[in-house]
Amino acid sequence: MILSELGESIKILRKQKGLSQEILAEQSGISRATLSKLENGYIANISIVTINQILSLLGYEIDIKASNPFKS
Repeated sequence: MILSELGESIKILRKQKGLSQEILAEQSGISRATLSKLENGYIANISIVTINQILSLLGYEIDIKASNPFKS
């Protein structure tokens, strides 16, 4: 998933939960401007911790499984 798709998904989930950008941003510890940029796909370097915090507030989590492509 590319960042713009993730941002669009966050926007949809936020609206489904009835949250404003201001409220979600405050609860996530980021500015409303940063959340707006994320939702519109304009932020290239946002931490996975921040994204995970936003998704957690929306009732979702990131499921990352470690793998070793060099394992024989």
